[in-house]
Amino acid sequence: MMMLNRRMAESYGAVRAETGVAQADPIQLTQMLFDGFIESVDTAEGHMRAKDIQQKLKYMARASKILVGLMDTLDLTKGGDLAKNLLELYKYLNKRLLLSNLHNDLEALKEVRHLMNEVRMAWTLVPVKLQEQRRPRVYS
Repeated sequence: MMMLNRRMAESYGAVRAETGVAQADPIQLTQMLFDGFIESVDTAEGHMRAKDIQQKLKYMARASKILVGLMDTLDLTKGGDLAKNLLELYKYLNKRLLLSNLHNDLEALKEVRHLMNEVRMAWTLVPVKLQEQRRPRVYS
């Protein structure tokens, strides 16, 4: 768990660490990575529309680093099919980011944002599901 926390914090740190990362649990760190990714994509889109190539490149690279960080945190042994599917999704998103960057493709960028928003929304349910699992079951 400590190794996972450290790897996630390093990934987030590589793309601009913020206060509280050191105390965050893996779920919170993952949510921060999703938020940072979406923020980067949104900012890159604004720079793409403004034709500010340098800033677009900066934020596309940041989003890509976050995806690599998310990939690095997956435990393919313990995570089973879910981890494998997330890895494939992250690879796909990274490929779409690259193509969007190369061709200034706003539709590809919108697709990337949409898919990551879906994953992020599902991830917000993790603490709830964990809480439910910890509750003692009452049998009547």
